[in-house]
Amino acid sequence: MSRIDFAINRISAPRLSFQDYLAMCQRLGVATIEIRNDLNGVEISDGTDPAAIRDAAQAANIRIRSINALYPFDVFDADLQARAVKLAAYARDCGAEALVMCPLNSWEDKRSASERYSDLVSALKQLRPILDDHGITGLVEPLGFEECSLRRKSDAVKAIFDAAGERHYQLVHDTFHHHLSGEDIFYPELTGLVHISGVESTELADNQMRDGHRVLVGDADRLGNLRQLAILLQRGYDGVVSFEPFAAEVMEATDSETLLRSSMDYIRHSLT
Repeated sequence: MSRIDFAINRISAPRLSFQDYLAMCQRLGVATIEIRNDLNGVEISDGTDPAAIRDAAQAANIRIRSINALYPFDVFDADLQARAVKLAAYARDCGAEALVMCPLNSWEDKRSASERYSDLVSALKQLRPILDDHGITGLVEPLGFEECSLRRKSDAVKAIFDAAGERHYQLVHDTFHHHLSGEDIFYPELTGLVHISGVESTELADNQMRDGHRVLVGDADRLGNLRQLAILLQRGYDGVVSFEPFAAEVMEATDSETLLRSSMDYIRHSLT
């Protein structure tokens, strides 16, 4: 089985300064990160100049795989277009390779399934030149929640091809959302990023699981992370596997490095 190339999403350690975050990644032997635009008081939302992020990452010899995320990318209007251009420019200027794109996730969405799909294809077509102009890739991330407008990777793949976007887009395989989607299909050759997190609570039904329940992957995980990773790696996925926990107990931890190292060791040991 291929060696696992771990990455660390900024949400795994938002309490650290950017420099301390990079230094932690170096100590953990991690050479790839994801930054976010949805963390208050943290770059990007704190106004950090993109060149400062680029220079710090380059000095640490760390690659920025993506900015997470453009939302809701599948409802394209003037506001979304403006935000996409702004975020794509930031990605280009900070040295990020790609932009994670998440679909609308709302019970208030009253569109029919056909309307949702038509809007999805239209959005992918209209985002293509923005990505091209800034030299970045779009990473489409279906969300497995019942209320989400794009739950399944098979629908994302069809839409990408219908939008003639196969050179512009790849999939995000998120182990949490893969589990919730109810669709056990893998597209390793079309996948540009893997997000991992675990859910350990034994009291939750699948449809009760939310982002706040997502912890680091350990032996009490209910999502089948090890199985999902084994299938992806065995079938040729050679990209990064990025930790993306949302639980407050992880985000607010004072020992992020210890927790991440423990999860990395557990996954490596379990898959060898």
